[in-house]
Amino acid sequence: MTVSSDTLRWFDAIRLEDLPLVGGKNASLGELYQALSAQGILVPNGFVLTARAYDDALRDAGAWPALHALLYGLDTTYIALLAQRAAQARQIVYAATDSAPLREAVAGAYRRLEAQYGAGVPVAVRSSATAEDLPAASFAGQHDSFLNIGGAEAVFDACRHCFASLFTDRAIVYRANNGFDHFKTGLSVGVMKLVRADRAASGVVFTLDTESGFRDVVLITGAWGLGENIVQGTIDPDEFYVHKPSFRQGHRAVLRHVLGGKQLTMGLAPDEGGTATRNVPTPEALRARYCLEDDEILHLAGQAMLIEAHYSERAGHPMPMDIEWAKDADDGRLYIVQARPETVAARKNVAMLESYALKGSGRVLARGRAVGEKIGSGVARIVASRDDLKFFRPGEVLVAPSTNPDWEAVMKTASAIVTDHGGRTCHAAIIARELGVPAVVGTDAATRVLRSGQAVTVSCAGGESGTVYDGAIPFAVSRVDAGLLPRPRTPVMVNLGNPDLAFRTALMPCAGVGLARMEFIIS
Repeated sequence: MTVSSDTLRWFDAIRLEDLPLVGGKNASLGELYQALSAQGILVPNGFVLTARAYDDALRDAGAWPALHALLYGLDTTYIALLAQRAAQARQIVYAATDSAPLREAVAGAYRRLEAQYGAGVPVAVRSSATAEDLPAASFAGQHDSFLNIGGAEAVFDACRHCFASLFTDRAIVYRANNGFDHFKTGLSVGVMKLVRADRAASGVVFTLDTESGFRDVVLITGAWGLGENIVQGTIDPDEFYVHKPSFRQGHRAVLRHVLGGKQLTMGLAPDEGGTATRNVPTPEALRARYCLEDDEILHLAGQAMLIEAHYSERAGHPMPMDIEWAKDADDGRLYIVQARPETVAARKNVAMLESYALKGSGRVLARGRAVGEKIGSGVARIVASRDDLKFFRPGEVLVAPSTNPDWEAVMKTASAIVTDHGGRTCHAAIIARELGVPAVVGTDAATRVLRSGQAVTVSCAGGESGTVYDGAIPFAVSRVDAGLLPRPRTPVMVNLGNPDLAFRTALMPCAGVGLARMEFIIS
């Protein structure tokens, strides 16, 4: 057991109950490290500068009145003023956290990490707010984190930047839109040994199907290099499904493999400040290969199910999870670097059957991965960069190479979202699910095929594949409360011709979903 305090805590002294002190991300890391390491879950060791340290630093520096003055009554739709006030707030926090006690605490803790892992051990420095990874709000991508930081002074500086990122433009807008008080939201900073996934692979695991909410599968996404490309939606990752009941019965096989484009690989590039990240084109030979072998996929699935079982037991009810994994190039092992409750599909009311159906047809402009099951239509607006956001109007269809956390305020007003790149676990997909906006991600060419001002219809009602049609096609919406439907004595099962509909069909009031008839497959 390492020495901890209310200012600095080590992972082995943190549990889920410590969320008010260390934030959602760090509370979960401590829970994983302390409760599940003995069961084979690998979590790199680390320490946390707590929200108490943040509060004390700002109080001692007399920073709170200035922050209140900057943010009181701020209209977050006034983008120029928001940017100005947010920058000033970050400067105040960065200066206030430059305290001797914090500097000494970080230096001492980093020396202990060096004693465990070696001199100059590279670390990840990650923000963790006290109002994140909550059932109603994920706070995905709102605060800053830094990778491959080495040396006590560089680590301390990164910690100060993390504290300051509580007041990024996007975080201020997100809190305002979701009803969180800026001054009742604290921030802690976690420092953990870096997993060298830059020379291996990383990704995300969900312990349910993210679109239908079907809970009998594990969905794993992955790509070469650091996982930020998956989150940002700049690449199309590999996808793998594992069936939980079969896995538990000893029939351990990968249900489905989907080869992603994996267009870029994010690695580490040294710079004057220590390190930075860089994207390079992925070699064709690696693009043609899955980033995980089947035994690794099944290992991750088993770990994900173990984590889900632990969190469900703690919660007293089923708790689907959203988990980050990384493979270390140095030792070849798979590490869990984050686990949080899944915040959207798990809250879906599966008894209320809502279905969307097109009432016409149109020319297909693009196809990709469907996010959600809805249909939306409107005028397309190509947004190639943040500068283009000023042209976007509420009710339009946002079309972009990928999305950014800074765009959340605009995404909230879109009738649909379409991206060139990204998978089911990218930022665009996560935010679209939270907002209930239909999205088609990973189309490859939407920004080249579509044009601003063009009327389009975005349909996610056809299973896992989403489609963008030319023109405004009428559609119908039906809602049925399955809980009110009478059940026959005879078990009624469903036979499908389109396997992409299997997960969502299994949630309907039926006794099961069967294999497609052979004539469907042949024809």
